[in-house]
Amino acid sequence: MWSAGTVTGGEGVVLGKMPLRAQYLPQQGPKPRCPGKCHLQVTRALHHLLWAPCLVPCGVFSPIVSLVARTVLPSGSVVVNSCSSVAEQLCNFICDCSDCSDENQCGYLRDSAVLGTPFTCDFEDSDCGWQDVGTSMYGWVRGRASLAMWGMGPHSDHTVGTDLGWFLVTMSPPAKTTATAWLRSPEMREAAATCEIRAWYHLSGSCESTQGLNQTERPVLRLAVAHKDEVVELWQSPEHSSEGWHQLVAYPGRIMEQFQLIFSLTQPPTCGAEVALDDIMFRNCGLPENFTQCSFDYDLCDWEMAAGPPVWGRNTSLNLGTSYSIPTRDHSNNSRAGFFLHVSSDPNAQAGGTAQLSSPTFQATNSCSLVLYCHLHGSATSNLSISYVTNSTKHLMRERTGDLGSCWVRERVDFNVTDPFKVLIEGVAGSGGTVAIDDLILSQGCVKEQEKPLVTLPSQAGASPCAADEVACDSGDCIAAELACDFADTCADGSDEKRCGTTTFESGAGGWHDVSVGQLRWGLQKVTESDIFLTGTFLALQTGEGQMVGPAKARSPPLGPSGPSCTMEMSYNIHSDPQGFLAISVADHTTGTTQLVWQTQHRGSTAGGHVRVPLGERSRAFQVELLALVDLQGSASVGVDNVTFEQCYLDVVSPTAAGMARELSCNFERGMCGWYQDLSSDFKWVHSTGQGQGSDHTTGSGYFLSVDSSVPWSHGQRAQLLTSLQEPAAAPRCLSFWYRLAGPQIGTLNLKLWPEGGEEVVLWTCRGTQGSLWHRAWATLPSTGQQRYQVAFEVLHDGFLGDVGLDDITQTAGPCGAKLSCSFEVEGCGLAASGKGTWQRQSNSTGTTAGPVADHTTGTSTGHYMVVNTGRVSLPAGHTATLTSQPYQPSVSAQCLAFWYQLSAGTPGSLRVFVEQSRVRRKVLSMSTMEGSNWHRSHVTVQPNGEWQVVFEAVGAGGDHGYIALDDLHMSEGACPKPASCDFEQGTCGWSSPSDPRLHSFAWGWKSGITLAKYPGPEQDHTLGTRNGHYMHFDTSVLGARGTSALLESPPLPAATDSCLRFWYHMDIPEHLSSGELRVTLHGTTGQRTVWSVAGHRSRGWQGAVVPVQSPSEFQISFEISTRRWPMEGTVALDDIMYSTRVGCHCSPESPVEGAGKLGQGGVCSSGCERSTQSCPGCWAEAGGRSLGSGSSLTAFPPPAEKPSSSFGSFVAEVVLGVLLAVVIVALVAAGGWYWLKQRRLASRTLIESNSSQGFDNITFRDDKVIISSREGDQS
Repeated sequence: MWSAGTVTGGEGVVLGKMPLRAQYLPQQGPKPRCPGKCHLQVTRALHHLLWAPCLVPCGVFSPIVSLVARTVLPSGSVVVNSCSSVAEQLCNFICDCSDCSDENQCGYLRDSAVLGTPFTCDFEDSDCGWQDVGTSMYGWVRGRASLAMWGMGPHSDHTVGTDLGWFLVTMSPPAKTTATAWLRSPEMREAAATCEIRAWYHLSGSCESTQGLNQTERPVLRLAVAHKDEVVELWQSPEHSSEGWHQLVAYPGRIMEQFQLIFSLTQPPTCGAEVALDDIMFRNCGLPENFTQCSFDYDLCDWEMAAGPPVWGRNTSLNLGTSYSIPTRDHSNNSRAGFFLHVSSDPNAQAGGTAQLSSPTFQATNSCSLVLYCHLHGSATSNLSISYVTNSTKHLMRERTGDLGSCWVRERVDFNVTDPFKVLIEGVAGSGGTVAIDDLILSQGCVKEQEKPLVTLPSQAGASPCAADEVACDSGDCIAAELACDFADTCADGSDEKRCGTTTFESGAGGWHDVSVGQLRWGLQKVTESDIFLTGTFLALQTGEGQMVGPAKARSPPLGPSGPSCTMEMSYNIHSDPQGFLAISVADHTTGTTQLVWQTQHRGSTAGGHVRVPLGERSRAFQVELLALVDLQGSASVGVDNVTFEQCYLDVVSPTAAGMARELSCNFERGMCGWYQDLSSDFKWVHSTGQGQGSDHTTGSGYFLSVDSSVPWSHGQRAQLLTSLQEPAAAPRCLSFWYRLAGPQIGTLNLKLWPEGGEEVVLWTCRGTQGSLWHRAWATLPSTGQQRYQVAFEVLHDGFLGDVGLDDITQTAGPCGAKLSCSFEVEGCGLAASGKGTWQRQSNSTGTTAGPVADHTTGTSTGHYMVVNTGRVSLPAGHTATLTSQPYQPSVSAQCLAFWYQLSAGTPGSLRVFVEQSRVRRKVLSMSTMEGSNWHRSHVTVQPNGEWQVVFEAVGAGGDHGYIALDDLHMSEGACPKPASCDFEQGTCGWSSPSDPRLHSFAWGWKSGITLAKYPGPEQDHTLGTRNGHYMHFDTSVLGARGTSALLESPPLPAATDSCLRFWYHMDIPEHLSSGELRVTLHGTTGQRTVWSVAGHRSRGWQGAVVPVQSPSEFQISFEISTRRWPMEGTVALDDIMYSTRVGCHCSPESPVEGAGKLGQGGVCSSGCERSTQSCPGCWAEAGGRSLGSGSSLTAFPPPAEKPSSSFGSFVAEVVLGVLLAVVIVALVAAGGWYWLKQRRLASRTLIESNSSQGFDNITFRDDKVIISSREGDQS
């Protein structure tokens, strides 16, 4: 809101404080109209603003200037046309009057007294003729920060930087409709092709957050030029802009008639933004005097074409059509009907065919300059050169190569020649490209030679004999164009690799060419000061001829393809301003993509060095780009020298098998060994020491590879780690590696084999979180016959949160042994099928046998499992189908075999599990029925005394249809725990987070107490009480839009009538963020119910809880963290879960249960204990949990200050204390009874009956005392 003094009259004015705009309303009376009629027909949106009968008095900015010029400005500060110039000389950016008064009130003044720049409007003295031409109260006013209210608008202007400086600003936007504020300049006569418009704008305020807000719902500031019959938009404010003053730069191009500029601000109804404008400048807009310009609108002027082919063609965009490489408009008229010269590629022309355009002969001079505008687009090999010719000798002055984009680029060449000369412009169009030129402007120093001495152009007889798709060697031979700069010598003399980017710049640019289009460019320069990184001649950042502010860009020739070890090395030096930078990117013109591979930025300091930039394997030709942006007006500088490309040849191979093995085996302590980052990937593998994810596997303090978690991931992206191309493998080998998949929504890690010219083969895969721990995996690399191959690790981002680690890769001869874990996602893991029926690996989406609708590993129809058809046709009654594992080597005295199985409904037959040792089979499990249609988990402890195998046997039962399926086999050390019981030291015991994406939930993690910055948790587990102990954990800060809960589920459990769940939990959530809770739920076919919960709270250490469990049918136990709002910063951990069946929850001390750690040591409290607190002392401590089951009133107990321990002495002490407390209670009851009888006898004497209820509802029991409170009606 903008305010001014009290106003007492005027149209639309009310008394009191008014907007600044109201202060300057014109005097009352009819509004005069501009003479004449509309000269132009323009777009409807601007029709009422341009050339139509004016809505405001002529020549003034009615809301502001009419009174401002008389009451605000000092006398004489605005002078209009003191020398009575003709109309054509007004506002033409040229001072025709001695005092330049003909260039006032033109949208600019003759100069800015503050800034010292010509043709500038700083709004300090006036509005410079700008008019608010809106039709509503929403418009532009001239104001300053000292008049601002409510903190809106800039706090200072841009010109003087204080709150007393003036600017234009919008005001009074409508609250409920989209509105546009219009600002129009006075008429300007014409503008030169070099015209540049600069202004500073300030955006303040913001739009309200609206659900479903699309990207167009934001305030948009635009600048347009209106001339002839059209309005052309020159500039639009960026989508995201921080608050503060920002500069806009626009280029209207050559305008040959009257024109006006229009600023417009459009904002949606939910916005309250304001925009201010200040310091509008016009640079190089006046037409230069005494110049010769050729726009090619009518002819070639005095320029001549050399005989072709090819030849320059004179044409228009309208005639040439909409080909990709053709300019969309000419430069002279900014019109599709305007003419320019062009040369396009011709498939039948010879390679190197050059179109020539020559000037007349000019006298020797030191002041002749040529300005032209060029357009190179559509090909990386197009070329434009500007030379001068004397005595048939060509001297190159300026050269442009490559694709500069679909835009006209300004070039200027200054000639200092001691003999008569001609200017020669040559164009070569690369395949699919076009080279065009327009607006050739010669300065007055270019004087034609009247005597016409003979200056002949050099002959083109020596042009290359090669075809259009070939290039010439220095020896004259021709080779295919794609073989040049492919890092391998194809020409006998090696000349095809000479100008391919590797250079010291001492003998030229080495194939690098400048493709800059702005105020900066790259050029060769000599070292003038001692520099340890730059020597002799180097590539330096220089001032360019363009007008746009942007980075300079130098581009290599098309290179490659390249091998995986390809690296670019260079020396550099940068002395930068605060925003300066130097960067390297790789452009792939086939896909139209550019990838940033390296950058450095130093704020106000000098830095330099030698850098190695991995470019990696690239299957298509590419170009390397050097980009730099600094402010050369200061002392900033950038230089590049000694560029080389190392090990880039595509077919780099390992010389021997031993070398191959050494190349694949790597612990990453001293680098990447033979592994390379595939830089065409969407994100990177990083050689690091942890970055908060934990230590490496090799030493605990060394290096490993991890996926770069600093890069925002998008669903479906990937990162690949490759080997070089390996020699064919005659025999299989075993590749082992350690990996880590951590995070609540991590994706997939794959190991792949890429045979040369063949289809990729997935050797191993793992999806979803495996905890913040290192796991070992094995995969057999098969023999490849005569094919060479590559090995690749691939991370797929089909999750959102998490990271991947890789370490200690080892390759050994021979295939891998029996796999300790198998998900069947890649292969059958060496399990051999035999018998009447046939086990087969399949997924539901592609399988031919009836089976589960989803596998257990991924929970999807595309996941794989092993299945056998048990229908009587495939497996008659009594017949068997067996599945036998490879031999397992016993590593400890006891091993746990766990697997998931599913039996179909009806008569599926039975599944029997045998352990075979020394050819003797021993049955260890058998199941023939299964409740529900879910996957079930089973396990068995094996105590072998030698090599053993597991045999799964399906037995047919004669049913019409049926199946038996297996998935997720896992072998671990140690005996198996009881079902659903786990101390999490060796694994998660079947506890897992559901993978169904429809649940929108996160996964719990598995970690040790070692502190990780990225995955926080308790510093000690509960089982061991050390940092090395393990537990399940979850970081609640990730809860949000992608998931509002985290689930941890047990395997399916049979119906329970009197079971008990005991567990320990650790919670640390700030109370002010605690809107969530930890719940225990039971869910089965009959539904789901919550049986225990605790609200989020600050850490109280490990807390114990006991929950009675009853379920009439098969069910699963689920721990769930949920929140009603987010973020909810904090952590939750679980440890020592023990599930007991048919014993209930009682209060006697228990011995540790196998596989359950220390759970059960010490007293255990539960509502099942006589339903009385007296028999369960200590049960009411503040554990915070609450049971929600029927009849449950006691569910949690706290740990002692020290680690709990089982002690008979402590148990005796508790019993003694309980007895003493019981005695006290009995005594109090007796005393109370005696007192009650006494009062009753007194009452009977006075014939008064008491009607109050009897009982002990006024007695409160506490741990150390009994409180008897007064009841209603009691007298003191």
